[in-house]
Amino acid sequence: MSLPPGFLDELRTRVSLSQVVGRKVMWDTKKSNQGKGDWWAPCPFHQEKSASFHVDDRKGYYYCFGCHAKGDAISFVQETENVGFMEAIEILAQESGMQMPARDPQAKQKADKRSQLIEVMEQAVKFFRLQLKTAAAEQARAYLIQKRGLTEAALDRWEIGFAPAGWQNLYDALTGRGVPEDLIIAAGLAKPSDRGKRPYDVFRDRIMFPIRDARGRAIAFGGRAMDPKDNAKYLNSPETELFDKGRNLYNHGPAREATGKDHRLILAEGYMDVIALSEAGFQGAVAPLGTAVTEHQLDLLWRMAPEPVVTLDGDTAGQRAAMRVIDLALPKLKAGQSLRFAVMPDGKDPDDLIRAQGPAAMEKVLDGAMPMVRLLWQREIEGKVFDSPERRAALDKTLREKLNKIADPSIKSHYGEAIRDLRSELWGSGQQRREWVPRGRGQWQQRGVAVPTAAAKNSALAQPEGAADSLREAVVLAIFLRTPEVTVQFLADLEHMECRRPELAQIRDAILTHYHADDLVAAITGSIGAAPLENLFAERHVAITPAVRRAGDSELAINSLKEEFAKLAARRGHLIELAEAEQDLAVANDDDEGLTWRVGRAALAVDPTTPRMVEDTTEVVIAENGLALRKEERDRFRKMVENLSMKKNTPPKA
Repeated sequence: MSLPPGFLDELRTRVSLSQVVGRKVMWDTKKSNQGKGDWWAPCPFHQEKSASFHVDDRKGYYYCFGCHAKGDAISFVQETENVGFMEAIEILAQESGMQMPARDPQAKQKADKRSQLIEVMEQAVKFFRLQLKTAAAEQARAYLIQKRGLTEAALDRWEIGFAPAGWQNLYDALTGRGVPEDLIIAAGLAKPSDRGKRPYDVFRDRIMFPIRDARGRAIAFGGRAMDPKDNAKYLNSPETELFDKGRNLYNHGPAREATGKDHRLILAEGYMDVIALSEAGFQGAVAPLGTAVTEHQLDLLWRMAPEPVVTLDGDTAGQRAAMRVIDLALPKLKAGQSLRFAVMPDGKDPDDLIRAQGPAAMEKVLDGAMPMVRLLWQREIEGKVFDSPERRAALDKTLREKLNKIADPSIKSHYGEAIRDLRSELWGSGQQRREWVPRGRGQWQQRGVAVPTAAAKNSALAQPEGAADSLREAVVLAIFLRTPEVTVQFLADLEHMECRRPELAQIRDAILTHYHADDLVAAITGSIGAAPLENLFAERHVAITPAVRRAGDSELAINSLKEEFAKLAARRGHLIELAEAEQDLAVANDDDEGLTWRVGRAALAVDPTTPRMVEDTTEVVIAENGLALRKEERDRFRKMVENLSMKKNTPPKA
């Protein structure tokens, strides 16, 4: 079966190699650098203990320095799943949401045509570059060099050219070299005439910027009009077999390489911004291609860096564009995958700022980039006054709707906390925030509401979500180390246990790596050192756990592990419900009893021993057998037993 042109390129772009490989290996967390897409692990193709298997997530290739295995996501699936080339493609296509193409007997002809179109585009690049050096382009050169501050070397680096003002300059040049008319039109360089005349050039009297894909192939052009009266200041190539504007980025390939060398990934608005940033040393700059940022472009950005910086022009259009990016990104947020926003001063764009104040000013703006949650908050409150309960309730509703778009429950919970803090800042500051309360006769006044002190926030009752789970995770790991023979029975549970503390995750990974060793503790100590284990067993709640104290008691260890894993599973199962309710609480009125009830019921479902109140507010207690009883029923039962005991011990009357 032949695949259509570009299918494999699109598949490799969508698939994250680290996710594919991560199903088969345990990453070395010390050696790996997720932010750079640099991953290390013991090789899955030969037996070893050291992490010599390297995955470059940005380039999409792996290599083992031990056995010299190498390849991409397709070859990795072939080797590890023992499947053929097409089967591996089908597996990856299904995972990435791509539809496998139907059999196409003309696939070879299409591939050949795609290669021909790329060659036509390269000829067009050369033509436009030559035209920039002619007398007809004098005004264009003056604009680029004198007004925009580009050097001759920069013009060559970016392959900037010029399209003359005539109707068929490029068309005549290409046909004169034997390029068929249909290829010129298919490449988006010319349009057929509706008057029966010869096709005419798409780009006329414009400065030309070649657009290349991630592999460096010319696929389209962007043209800036020299005539200020032109209806379209910037004009991009139409979509063709080569060019899908929503799935590509300007300067994609060089920026991907730069971010792999610790350069910051910056999303700018246009070509000149990208060029100015790169020439000033910010080489990880990219831009969308004449449209608003798309989901596919966001995915491309996150493949290059976990937290790209979006530069916002200070004008209204730039602000609107940023807000569209926020709405697009909210459902796709994950731990370590977000955006930051650098707001440009005084309505400038990056090109203006760099030319006026230099790279240092741009660096300062980028360093001050704000997290996405703050810009979301700023959008909802800017220009508004919240001097009434109705206006504040409207703000709560809007924020709740936005946060409900976040799919990840942990991210949603943290966003709720951040919004709550910002909300408190809006109403007041310091140890008291201000609330509007009725004073009588239709008038309102502000009163102070106490804010929790630092000591209260740090108390045991105010520990962050997941603290109890972290304690259980530590106990689980200690039990495995004390009674390692039970490890095999719980390997699947251990693999799915998401440790909240990095030091616990390190011990978990070491157990999974060395569980087959004769002396598990010695093997782990040799791998990660003795300090992590010493710190684990020094924790008080670990030291007093019976299954830890009675090392080697397999029955006790198994029962304890079953109980701990069941509790952790229950917590995970209710995490989404808790996060949603807590997020609603974060933006709702403080006295919203309905939301408080939701959180209480969710907590009760996770831990049945939680003190509870039934609907009629009658207190409920837990009996020794685990059943819930009303307190008054328990008291009546105890009184009845006492009366029976008294009658039994009373001597009979004479």
